[in-house]
Amino acid sequence: MRVPICRDVAIWGVVPSHAKSVIPSQALSRTQDKSGLQKTCVFDMIVPMTRIGGFEIQEPLPLLRKPHVVASLRPWLDAGGVGTLTLGRLERHLAAQEMGSLVTPGAYFDFTRYRPMVFYVEEQRRTTIPNVSVRYAKGPGEFDFLFLNLLEPHVNAEEYVDSVVSLIQRFHGARYCRVGGMYDAVPHTRPLPVMATLDGEEIPALPGVTPMRRGRYQGPTSIMNLVGDRLTAEGVENMTVMVRLPQYVQLEEDYSGAARVLNVLCHLYNLPQELSVSRRGQRQYERVSAEIERNSGVKALVEKLEADYDAWMEAHPNEEPPSSPLAPSVERFLEQMGEKFDDAQ
Repeated sequence: MRVPICRDVAIWGVVPSHAKSVIPSQALSRTQDKSGLQKTCVFDMIVPMTRIGGFEIQEPLPLLRKPHVVASLRPWLDAGGVGTLTLGRLERHLAAQEMGSLVTPGAYFDFTRYRPMVFYVEEQRRTTIPNVSVRYAKGPGEFDFLFLNLLEPHVNAEEYVDSVVSLIQRFHGARYCRVGGMYDAVPHTRPLPVMATLDGEEIPALPGVTPMRRGRYQGPTSIMNLVGDRLTAEGVENMTVMVRLPQYVQLEEDYSGAARVLNVLCHLYNLPQELSVSRRGQRQYERVSAEIERNSGVKALVEKLEADYDAWMEAHPNEEPPSSPLAPSVERFLEQMGEKFDDAQ
């Protein structure tokens, strides 16, 4: 995909897939026609744009059928990059198309925390600016999809929340589904537990979901939870699908975790189960197992987690497995091991 990639200079190039970039609208040259309609120039083409809150969306706006919005949120509840990986797989399968992005991402994000990326294409230096991508895809059923790769804001959070809500309302979203992962004391040798809720209630009989009895969480959270709250007040379904990952192996990209979330979404949306098969994830966890075999202390810890997991699932088939803390020394060792696996990928 060829896109503009610098804001203040006319530099164009091909963005590699690892950059995960979308068209940064603030990079494009803008003009107005006699009617005052704002237009944006892309590769010598005049593309009309519609402003929705802080977003700029390409015209003509697609006609979407009761779209379900699938969103990831980095870095909150995106352990192992599970939400990002899940959206990427769905977007590729459904041939999602670009719609737009934030006009001025610097109005919401601190670029000393979300760093721009530099790379080279044919010996020419390129830079991408962190942004929120908006894509859409036609669904196989009675509704379509909107995909939002969200970032947590650092400033102007209320305005950012308003923009996301306005965007979903503009396309008459019927459901807002946030996907991601969190770390917990679960063994990587067992099926990773997946939690799914709809409007705060467990989704009954959904394959791939671990039945659970939730307590009422109190503590720090993300300002982006207001998006779900606002949409719920407007009658939009508010759904979450979260996988629990082994906290002792914190991979930058946990493909097994993403596969577990995709397994649930494939059942939910009648998508091919092949989407939830990840040989890369299997290889990742096989390397983890091989490394653990060399350390008797860590091996004993994992065996204990396995025994706790199995005993709990047998005694409480309708509840999620319990959490248990790791010793600090074990955490340090396994964090180093996770870094080692990330470097090897």
